[in-house]
Amino acid sequence: MMTQAEAKEFASRWLPAWTGNRPKELSAFYADDAYFLDPGRPLGIEGKEHLFAYFTKVASNNPTWVWSLVEAIPIEEGFLGKLSASIPVGDKNVECVGLCFLQFNDEGKIKRNEIYFDRTELIREINKYRQSFAH
Repeated sequence: MMTQAEAKEFASRWLPAWTGNRPKELSAFYADDAYFLDPGRPLGIEGKEHLFAYFTKVASNNPTWVWSLVEAIPIEEGFLGKLSASIPVGDKNVECVGLCFLQFNDEGKIKRNEIYFDRTELIREINKYRQSFAH
């Protein structure tokens, strides 16, 4: 079982890879047969090749968002993380809190990653930002 200190150490390397439009660096944390699910892909994605394509799109759309670990709770083969995100939309930052489920294979690569957070405010701000250009 992963300790809380190990989970925090992993998150200190993994979460920064979500910022800065670095899908190759982010993909390196995942196993070849990884499974990933988030609000943008509620049916999930299987395999590192498909993850790289998804990460490329998500990272290019959100190059300056910042994800932070609030709390790590060890579970079998990984940890459950409470995450905080600061997501720029126009001149505003949307703050989100979510849960992240991570399990690792024997090589220390992520084999399962599920992220859950409420996107209501984020979608509302994106729509307001887009409408400001429509007028």
